[in-house]
Amino acid sequence: MDEQDPEFRTEFVRDPLKLKQHPALVLNADYRPLSYYPLSLWPWQDAVKAAWLDRVDIVAEYDQVVCSPSTQIKIPSVVVLKDYVKPQKRVAFTRFNLFLRDEFCCQYCGAKGDLTFDHVIPRARGGVTSWQNVVAACSKCNLRKGARALHQSGLSLRKPPRQPASEELRNMGRKFPPNYLHHSWMDFLYWDAELQP
Repeated sequence: MDEQDPEFRTEFVRDPLKLKQHPALVLNADYRPLSYYPLSLWPWQDAVKAAWLDRVDIVAEYDQVVCSPSTQIKIPSVVVLKDYVKPQKRVAFTRFNLFLRDEFCCQYCGAKGDLTFDHVIPRARGGVTSWQNVVAACSKCNLRKGARALHQSGLSLRKPPRQPASEELRNMGRKFPPNYLHHSWMDFLYWDAELQP
């Protein structure tokens, strides 16, 4: 895999309905998922193509097979890249990454669900759009705060906003496993769940 390929990092299965259509868990050459949230999954077609091009090793398979006129192959359920893809050091400042940093909850009241984002120091007062000044907020708290300073609104932050490190954000994603996890993936995923004795 060419680590310079911009589509390589972003073309993961994100549609929950497609998760039951035999996606393959994609592991880096060190046998760790490329991403936990979203979980690094490829459509089965991409996994078969990568195996055919000798870019991945197949570690686990589904029972289902796909056939061409000359070949039959079991659908890969776990693939590992032959070449190590170096994780990105810089964390992009995006709405998704901001919500992930704040664990998908309002940084004023802790509510989850319908979130927006809020400038701690309002833009009308010179606040900038940055990791250090923007937090996830529910609509109610965002409206309550408005363009006022934090101390004027009667709200307080659960934790100060800051730019997360790449590994920190990656580990944060481990707290949010998808609804569907195939049993063949479990040996390669380490969620923050209590282990069974």
